Amino acid sequence: MHVTLLAGTPEPLGATWDGRGVNFALFSEPATRVDLCLFDGQDAAVESRRIALPEQTGHVWHGYLTGLQPGQLYGYRVDGPYDPAAGHRCNPAKLLFDPYARQVGRTLTWHDALLDERRAEGTGGEADHRDTARWAPLAMVSDPTFRWKDDRPPRTPWSDTVLYELHVKGFTGRHPDVSPTLRGTYLGLSSDPAIDHFTSLGITAVELLPVHQHVSERALVDRGLTNYWGYNTLGFLAPDVRYATSPETAVVEFKTMVRRLHAAGLEVILDVVYNHTAEGDRFGPTLSWRGIDNASYYRLHPDDRGAYQDFTGCGNTLDLRHPLVRRLIVDSLRYWVDEMHVDGFRFDLASALTREQPDVNLAGAFCRTLLDDPVLAGVKLIAEPWDLGVGGYQLGGFPQPFREWNDRYRDTARRFWRGDPGQATDLATRLAGSRDLFDTAERPATSSVNFVTAHDGFTLADLVSYGRKRNTANGEQNRDGAHENYSSNGGVDGATDDPVVLERRARRRRSLLATLLVSHGVPMLSAGDEVGRTQQGNNNAYCQDSETNWVDWRPHANTERLRAFVQSLLVFRAAHPSLRPTRFPGGPAADPVPDIVWFDCEGHDMTPAGWHDPRASGLAMCVPGASDDDAVLVLLNPADRPTTFRLPDIHGVLWRLRFDTARDPVDPRQVSKASYEVGEHGVAIFETSDSPAANT
Repeated sequence: MHVTLLAGTPEPLGATWDGRGVNFALFSEPATRVDLCLFDGQDAAVESRRIALPEQTGHVWHGYLTGLQPGQLYGYRVDGPYDPAAGHRCNPAKLLFDPYARQVGRTLTWHDALLDERRAEGTGGEADHRDTARWAPLAMVSDPTFRWKDDRPPRTPWSDTVLYELHVKGFTGRHPDVSPTLRGTYLGLSSDPAIDHFTSLGITAVELLPVHQHVSERALVDRGLTNYWGYNTLGFLAPDVRYATSPETAVVEFKTMVRRLHAAGLEVILDVVYNHTAEGDRFGPTLSWRGIDNASYYRLHPDDRGAYQDFTGCGNTLDLRHPLVRRLIVDSLRYWVDEMHVDGFRFDLASALTREQPDVNLAGAFCRTLLDDPVLAGVKLIAEPWDLGVGGYQLGGFPQPFREWNDRYRDTARRFWRGDPGQATDLATRLAGSRDLFDTAERPATSSVNFVTAHDGFTLADLVSYGRKRNTANGEQNRDGAHENYSSNGGVDGATDDPVVLERRARRRRSLLATLLVSHGVPMLSAGDEVGRTQQGNNNAYCQDSETNWVDWRPHANTERLRAFVQSLLVFRAAHPSLRPTRFPGGPAADPVPDIVWFDCEGHDMTPAGWHDPRASGLAMCVPGASDDDAVLVLLNPADRPTTFRLPDIHGVLWRLRFDTARDPVDPRQVSKASYEVGEHGVAIFETSDSPAANT
């Protein structure tokens, strides 16, 4: 291969092919020399060519190679100071992955040489000069061309959005109707059977667990496990090759997936991990940022710059106070919107991204940068509003247009349906969109992302089947995972054939789902809950790339019944705008939003004493519509005995029963009596008989 080295340009960062050659640009403030290393194949133990980048503009090193083509494998070596006490860890023996790589050519193979502080040999603080070219991950020059045809983002309003959190591999890994060659891939996720499930269920957006290229921690690999969830990022612009049929086609396959999902009216939301990287603490591997510009990329401990501040529990925290790091994050987000056509992002441990000196500042540089960016305007932004540092819990504090994962909703719904006393007041607040957290002048009634289960924790089936976690398969003596899950087992812990216990569990599942889907806010379902997915009591299955995590699509008792129940609930929700308000009550008088009305079991307006009555056995919620003949009535009975509710008389309207989780399925029928009995752990949902959904 004949190539000519030219000066190139400092923009854009990364490796950019223009049809004639490739421009390489890398930021490094402490570097005294940057070598571009070219590799001839994935099995190469050493680079075939090492080329010093000839120019430096500011702190960006750059060069242009004519004749170079997409598919070329490469990495960098950065020479400069190695002085961990001063925050510098440049070591040219370590081959480094491009932070702006769009494609991965080779994944990491673990070896001691990847660690630049030789702790095991008692030489911490001294550079390890063993070369890592044989084991380090390699980047690949990417071809950006793709036929998007007439791809159009669905742009689903937040009020109509139903999120469906899933793992790309786990969703189709066992699907019998997906081609075996496509199971667990981007193409499998956008296959006809997968799309049919999404659209028939009624969800509007898939929220993908991390698909940025990641690394499995060595401790997991040594135990024969893997970082299945993917919260350990190596490449912020590179789709994870785990989900591609080959590394060379990962970008094309991801784009194909997005195009097909868009054509079906489905948005694609990415769970993104910008708070830390796969390099871990000071004794972790040197793979990229650490060896390029450690002091710029990471938050270093003020009293020991050889160590890292850790607000994530993962060994390090990216330093978004530095404009270079903020630029990397924004460039990554822009790339996924502009080039990959995704529709939004869920930010893992978002509070860590806003930390400044060192407190959380939600009005600071990170949020301002995102909200002022024209490319990101209009995409969906979701915060996980906490991290592990002091003051990191910020639920309700993120600015518009962020939506937020609401763990208070999750915990309250679980405790209410477990039968914990004193939960009615808080549940009512959660059902009403968590107004105590989000009802401010600028935030809409869709600010809360409501969920009962997510990837982290019990599945819905396990939530009603296990009183305690069972995580021994993770190899951590069951110490990992949340200890308090607000779960209930229905009378027997774990698997059982007892029909009474099984029916009790099924009823609680339906009641939890019904509660979720009549709540104001944005509902999020966890993939497989609608077909009874279980992790056998493991509430922290992050390291289980196995049938423990993969959705089991085989027909089981009541799975079709449960899926039909969820489908019907989502149709009902979509037909009733009163369940999907965009504003909280108390808005402009010209466009009022009616408030929810609460009743006790006798049909009387709830009083302050009634909210705190320990003997109260149920709660009734009436959600007014645009008129009295378009209201929704919800009766909730968490008790372990039936409860009779007197139906509220609202200007003589007639109620039509649509759902009863204690008697599912039910035929829609008008209720002529003035009262209705709701079975133990049951939810009954009514609409006015003249409402549009009554004929569906």
